[in-house]
Amino acid sequence: MINYNYIAIEGNIGAGKTTLARKIAEDYNAHLILEQFEENPFLPKFYEEPEKYAFQVELTFLADRYHQLHNQLTRKDLFKTFTVADYYFMKSLTFARTTLGQDEFNLFRKIFDIINNMVIKPDLYVYLHMNIDNLMRNIKMRGRSYEQSIERKYLQQLQDGYFDFFKKQPDFKFLLIDINNIDFVSNPEHYNRLKNVIFEVEYKTGINHCVL
Repeated sequence: MINYNYIAIEGNIGAGKTTLARKIAEDYNAHLILEQFEENPFLPKFYEEPEKYAFQVELTFLADRYHQLHNQLTRKDLFKTFTVADYYFMKSLTFARTTLGQDEFNLFRKIFDIINNMVIKPDLYVYLHMNIDNLMRNIKMRGRSYEQSIERKYLQQLQDGYFDFFKKQPDFKFLLIDINNIDFVSNPEHYNRLKNVIFEVEYKTGINHCVL
């Protein structure tokens, strides 16, 4: 039995959030929301020239994420009452804080704050934590050409941004899962352990930690 109407699965680049969201949606007949990041025309340009294209890429993501989540989460489906997404709207602020200069971020934050109150919040926010070495390995293995120039420093900054976000949201229910020692993609036993941690335990509001 699913105790949630809507969960968001997040993580750093290469953590496996989309793979997990797909597997959960299939197992539980859930409505699946996947971020359409490849449709952002500025993303390849950003990885090549981050300072030049940072504001364009982040503003495009902000608009796209809002429209997708608003449209998908307000749509009623009689056959699928549970929704799982592979991102949450706050991701926009986390990435923008890392990529933008202070003046641009201040402007971005004003736009974000206007929109954020209109976005439906998840019942549970799951964060898949991996160390930077494992993230770099996964990024290399999946072979997206525009991701190969991503630096360790950038991944560390994103990770720090996520953790900072968790600390400033006392009303959220967070589940931070350390997945460095499991392979839920290839190992069914590991995947079942991960599912049990998400769905078979009742969590309190605030930050909940789990190591698998």
